[in-house]
Amino acid sequence: MLDYFLSLHPAMQALLAGLFTWFCTIFGSAFVFFFKTVNRKILDSMMGFAGGVMIAASFWSLLAPSLEYAEPSYGSLSWIPAAVGFLAGGFFIRAIDYIVPHLHLSKSIEEAEGIELKRKLPKSMLLFLAITIHNIPEGLAIGVAFGAVAANVAGVDASIMGAIGLAIGIGLQNIPEGSSLALPIRGEGKSRMKAFTYGSLSAIVEPIAAVIGALFVISMTAILPYALAFAAGAMIFVVVEELIPESQSNGNTDIATLSLMLGFVIMMILDVALG
Repeated sequence: MLDYFLSLHPAMQALLAGLFTWFCTIFGSAFVFFFKTVNRKILDSMMGFAGGVMIAASFWSLLAPSLEYAEPSYGSLSWIPAAVGFLAGGFFIRAIDYIVPHLHLSKSIEEAEGIELKRKLPKSMLLFLAITIHNIPEGLAIGVAFGAVAANVAGVDASIMGAIGLAIGIGLQNIPEGSSLALPIRGEGKSRMKAFTYGSLSAIVEPIAAVIGALFVISMTAILPYALAFAAGAMIFVVVEELIPESQSNGNTDIATLSLMLGFVIMMILDVALG
């Protein structure tokens, strides 16, 4: 099975990896068929864990390789693509945040963000859009990682197992992420099937973004260090703007922080062991 996967085009590898992470979200969303609500401490732990995975992935799987890929061309200035790409990724998600109507889990509907259309959308849709926004950089990160292997930049030993490790890490954090969306929607009075559908579809953007990311860096190898850092910046923006504040807003600061550290360590081990 692994040999067959390795024989595929990098864009197909990215697609399959994105489908895997989407399936993990579907699996997490299926918890709604067994529970109507989720304990807030558990939910905060889930969000903390997801944040830890994303922080570790941003450095070990994206920023560090960005510096390595830039070194042959930029030498001592290899930090430039990493810095530019990282900031661009953050501004990109901020722009989407500004445009797309959405609502963070810990907020009331009056605090919805985005364009004026938000006033006409139900709370379940606004919650769905909030999660969908931060699944975009996860998909891009997967695609860029697989594209980096195919780019085969001189002097850099890119590992397909490192890209697989990144997909596994993102998939792991997608399980609690799916349930953290489906269960609150169920708690709002929606049917289990509707809550499951919202939770599942929130990650449909990941395989799409994965393919786009892979094709982009394969076609333009020179942008690879920028693309890696871009995905990292986008993920860090999501963690700092959404996951950490929400996990810390209900008095469960210790368990949320420890869960973040656990997520970071698990993702670090995956990346170092497989990379």
